[in-house]
Amino acid sequence: MCGIVGVVSSAPVNQLIYDALLLLQHRGQDAAGIVTQLDRKFFMHKAKGMVRDVFRTRNMRALPGNCGLGQVRYPTAGNAFSEEEAQPFYVNAPFGLVLVHNGNLTNAHALKAELFSNDHRHINTESDSEVLLNVLAHELEKTTRGLPLKPADVFEAVRGVNRRIKGSYAVIALIAGHGLLAFRDPHGIRPLCLGRGADGSIMLASESVALDGTMHQFERDVAPGEAIFVDLQGKLHSQACSDKAQLSPCIFEYVYLARPDSTMDGISVYQARLNLGETLAKRVISTVPPSDIDVVIPIPESSRPSATQLAHLLGIPYREGFVKNRYVGRTFIMPGQSVRKKSVRQKLNVIVSEFKGRNVLLVDDSIVRGTTSREIVQMARDAGARKVYMASAAPPVRYPNVYGIDMPTKEELVAHGRSIEEIRQIIGCDALIYQDVDAMKAAVAQARVSGAGALSAFDASCFDGVYVTGDISADDISRLNESRPQTEEGAEDNSRLALPNASE
Repeated sequence: MCGIVGVVSSAPVNQLIYDALLLLQHRGQDAAGIVTQLDRKFFMHKAKGMVRDVFRTRNMRALPGNCGLGQVRYPTAGNAFSEEEAQPFYVNAPFGLVLVHNGNLTNAHALKAELFSNDHRHINTESDSEVLLNVLAHELEKTTRGLPLKPADVFEAVRGVNRRIKGSYAVIALIAGHGLLAFRDPHGIRPLCLGRGADGSIMLASESVALDGTMHQFERDVAPGEAIFVDLQGKLHSQACSDKAQLSPCIFEYVYLARPDSTMDGISVYQARLNLGETLAKRVISTVPPSDIDVVIPIPESSRPSATQLAHLLGIPYREGFVKNRYVGRTFIMPGQSVRKKSVRQKLNVIVSEFKGRNVLLVDDSIVRGTTSREIVQMARDAGARKVYMASAAPPVRYPNVYGIDMPTKEELVAHGRSIEEIRQIIGCDALIYQDVDAMKAAVAQARVSGAGALSAFDASCFDGVYVTGDISADDISRLNESRPQTEEGAEDNSRLALPNASE
């Protein structure tokens, strides 16, 4: 999972891109990068760390130009602590290309061999984004054949990319001296939207919140399989570049990843989470009598809308029982379960008065490993709770994600191969209530705003095991697990559990 942004303007864009990346920081905190273009020259700065730490005044001054792009990275493949794998990526031919990518290619290994043997291109990192960049470069070279670049050539190159690569990808690229290119995979698994500023500037970004916060008017989402080319004069060209496009966005974006104030593919993230709370309330009633629950407490941050709606419908007081320490980073002590337990205690502190002598219902957005949930349940008991119930706004996570969320292997997933009762015993709560898969899909779909386009389905593969690209085998999952990010010894677990909450 990453956040990407690209801008074409009549004024310098360095500050604009920086501001947009701050608004997308929840999508990645591992590394950040910006590239701008002045005349035909690229200016780039990227490094590990948060946006505010990567870019100083001197770095911003060294990023001139009226078009550019940026990324915040949360690694899902390759080397998590390599500066070289921070984006953007650059290749000098044809024309000169820089690219940022959100998603995960499921056939990157085969493509890498193909690029070497057939296309005679060299890949220098373990990042699938560098593979994608070189495939795009090769396809552009084929379509232009040394001739001046036209929008039709760009779209034909994207068609070639769509034929060759598999998986999820939202991409923004700069073509030196020509303009900005953005495209989205034929299933629209990862989000990408388009907006305009009052001064005529055009911005493309992962979430609408980046447009809102930089005074750009949201215009529309980039359609699945669509490519958009904005020339340096600000003229926008677009074309469908896939014959098999159908919108199937990742449902985990709405459950957890996206900011609640975003609208993605016509769906209000906040309304989706309210709806999830409403359907979850029905599940709670069938498991625990509401009269046996004294208080509903969310696990910060992204479960709050669901918990609020659930409490309202059940007529039970909603309280904040956990305070999040926003300034705790990674812990560098001995690796293993002890690291995670210490990390949870550092990141969350309890308000004892909200637990003591009460039967509490804890609401989380989802449960992945169960390690964090078990520790939080114990924290509630230590604070004096009589009974601790837990409800998840998402169904059990039983399968790995291969489309750009760094989830654990299936053996590490607490729900894989276990019944709800077995999971409850592991977590240690008095009752465990999960969302239903079909109810989750319906709740999110019902959050569509009026006038939104057609929605074919959701990718809910980590919940139902159905991979929308239709090309994922057990061998593919094993190979993709092997390419999960390498981490430094002693670092906190680099998975969904280590992600910042989307509401931060």
